[in-house]
Amino acid sequence: MTDNETGANESTEAGPTRSGFVAMIGATNAGKSTLVNRLVGAKVTIVSHKVQTTRAIIRGIAIEDRTQIVFMDTPGIFKPRRRLDRAMVTTAWGGARDADIILLLIDSERGLKGDAQTILDGLKEVKQTKILVLNKVDRVKPEELLKLAQAANESVDFEATFMVSALNGSGCDDLMRYLSQTLPEGPWYYPEDQISDLPMRQLTAEITREKLFLRLHQELPYSSHVETEKWEERKDGSVRIEQTIYVERESQKKIALGKNGEAIKSISTAARKEISEILEQTVHLFLFVKVRENWGDDPARFREMGLDFTP
Repeated sequence: MTDNETGANESTEAGPTRSGFVAMIGATNAGKSTLVNRLVGAKVTIVSHKVQTTRAIIRGIAIEDRTQIVFMDTPGIFKPRRRLDRAMVTTAWGGARDADIILLLIDSERGLKGDAQTILDGLKEVKQTKILVLNKVDRVKPEELLKLAQAANESVDFEATFMVSALNGSGCDDLMRYLSQTLPEGPWYYPEDQISDLPMRQLTAEITREKLFLRLHQELPYSSHVETEKWEERKDGSVRIEQTIYVERESQKKIALGKNGEAIKSISTAARKEISEILEQTVHLFLFVKVRENWGDDPARFREMGLDFTP
């Protein structure tokens, strides 16, 4: 953004603009990606019932009044076992420390069990403004929600507490208004019509990875990765996209392909439909499955995903 463009968003007759980064942190499957998509008003990050699907920080950009809110969807925080796990957790905490405001999202049904309490303990050492957001409140009795909110606030000094449903949008308007009034005055970081900082090649790969997990979440192991290898804009206005699904073993390749190629066809159809809707053009999607042994220990793959490789 040029200086002139920046100045156009600053103080005018309508008042000064505001902007800032809001990190969404929480345990795996707390609903962070669903809530980010809800607040942005468009799909910018993948959603799956399989845990740990968000691997790097994905930014979704929303406008509320005269405030540009950059949401940072971070990987779920959990007890890491492998190098990839450690990199994801480190990335999540790094995103929190880089933000203006931290939103801790807690699954109201699960409460403070397990990873949620560990995250609360870690937040005590973080100086940024912290907001508590209880999700899935439509599934929990009001008295239980109050107990949960009280327990969390006794553990960490939260500036505010919100009760929302990422699925139906309940409470989300109040949260957006609060953020728009709390972030600091300043120019916007992105153009007004931009909703994500994720390159389209990477976004389409994420969509395919989501369909992969949705189709095979009970069969395919966690170690799979999708890369967009080729992107060709055609004269007829369509686009040809070639993507590769990388797995670590030959047995995983067979699972991804499915009997008579049924699994990969289903994944391709679902991904092509959504990518076409996002691009607003005809998409020819070609998926390939390749074995790349121990890709989870390859520094180049970590850089591809936006993660730091830690020995």
